[in-house]
Amino acid sequence: MLTTDLGWGPFFAQHFDKLETPAIKPARVFRQDKHRFLLHNATDVVTATLTGALGRELARSGTTIAIGDWVAATSPELEGDWRIQHLLPRKSAFVRKVAGSTTVEQIVAANIDVVFLVSGLDGDFNLRRIERFLTQAWNSGATPVIILNKADACDDVEGRLLAAAAVAPGVEVHAVSAKQGMGLEGMEHYLTAGTTVALLGSSGVGKSTLVNILLGEDHMRTEAVREDDSRGRHTTTHREIFILPGGALLVDTPGMRELQLWSSSDDVNQTFPEVADLAASCRFNDCTHTMEPGCAVLEALEAGILAEDRYQSHQKLVREVAYLERRQDESAVFKQRKRDKKFAKMVREVIQHKKHRGGR
Repeated sequence: MLTTDLGWGPFFAQHFDKLETPAIKPARVFRQDKHRFLLHNATDVVTATLTGALGRELARSGTTIAIGDWVAATSPELEGDWRIQHLLPRKSAFVRKVAGSTTVEQIVAANIDVVFLVSGLDGDFNLRRIERFLTQAWNSGATPVIILNKADACDDVEGRLLAAAAVAPGVEVHAVSAKQGMGLEGMEHYLTAGTTVALLGSSGVGKSTLVNILLGEDHMRTEAVREDDSRGRHTTTHREIFILPGGALLVDTPGMRELQLWSSSDDVNQTFPEVADLAASCRFNDCTHTMEPGCAVLEALEAGILAEDRYQSHQKLVREVAYLERRQDESAVFKQRKRDKKFAKMVREVIQHKKHRGGR
């Protein structure tokens, strides 16, 4: 039905084949503008809106359609928007917690194969931020790759390469200069036809410049960063998928001022494997690595085997994830109570209705 040019494969095909809606076609979400979507179905690029039924279903489940999603849609009889009838299950998704106190996930991009975590090699270079993005990347189900951009603005590229590699064991790290077109060959073997790659990073790290050079054209507007703090303004204002000349699918996203985690303790362990390995030797299975006797992590910290900054960063993310999990549990309990109250009210109304009918 579809070639793999847009990332279509057996996973999506088996779910699409279960649908019984007539005249539907699979398509991928390439862009969203408020309540309208730009879809690509391998032959056409069309605009689309949700059906009322799907909109209500997504609202009930707390789900939204995101860039990279596969959907099933029907074409209009004459002119007008296509209608999205179904959202197909995802095989991966990069998510984060929405800003503020609300404990709700926000899907940044769906069905991605590789995540390019872009960081600047200028004055904004920050290992703790890399660890944070990496923790969320492990949660996504995609393969993380660290891209250190702005090598032309750094006097110690090799030193920062080694520093980034040290906080990302097992993850490939590449230094590039999008501005000068240097080092991009290290990214090329990820950009194969049909592969979906997401560019993620803070504002001002040069993602739009990377998009331009990978596309081979000045498609995205770029702005210089401020010299005093190496921060830039958002030059990408929406999420969008671009098809690269070699057939790879590139997801560009607005720069993030802050990445609020939506992760688990397992994701933190993948980011800090040396701490996870040490923890296996702690005396207590529920060791918090803060004051317990027989804590292998604290012993390694005292002996200088475990770096102080890695320990502190690990503890910070562990506390944040634990807080998130408590909030998620509280939210689940609240939602269940709300459903129970709604059901109880319906039962009372049915009983009252029967009594009223019986009294006639």
